[in-house]
Amino acid sequence: MAAPSDSRRPRKALDAGAAKQVAYDLLSRRPWSRRDLTARLRRRGAPLAVAQEVVAALEAQGYVDDRAFARQWADGRAGRRHLGSVRLREELQRKGVPPALAGAAIRDAFAERGEEERALEAARRRLPALRRQNAARAAVKLRDYLLRRGYPGEVVQRVLRGLLKVGTEE
Repeated sequence: MAAPSDSRRPRKALDAGAAKQVAYDLLSRRPWSRRDLTARLRRRGAPLAVAQEVVAALEAQGYVDDRAFARQWADGRAGRRHLGSVRLREELQRKGVPPALAGAAIRDAFAERGEEERALEAARRRLPALRRQNAARAAVKLRDYLLRRGYPGEVVQRVLRGLLKVGTEE
């Protein structure tokens, strides 16, 4: 009979040194928020006290920085994924970033190119496909798409009025 796979074996608890090595490995791939890194260390087998101690030490050394993490997250998601402030705020909240830091990061993400401009760009990219699918329902589907992307309702209304020259009550 085959030996059980490694995933079924109970994991040995990580000590501080091993947890720090795991944290360095994780941080070498991408930035992490304080809460997410603590949770990941816990999943890898570090006791809560050890995970918190390691993350606090890394934060003191500048390797973990929720402000920098929030800025990078908001800027990347707003730019490449065309997400709006509502969705960004929800995502950063789920990652454990304090609301004040999240708000500042989101403001910075839309400082150079405003949220309405980015929503308009996302709408222009999506609209041709929606018109091909069902031209009569394109406005409603575009509204729903922009709301799912996390743009505030008033921004969506202005974009639809400007792009389609229609109201949004459909």
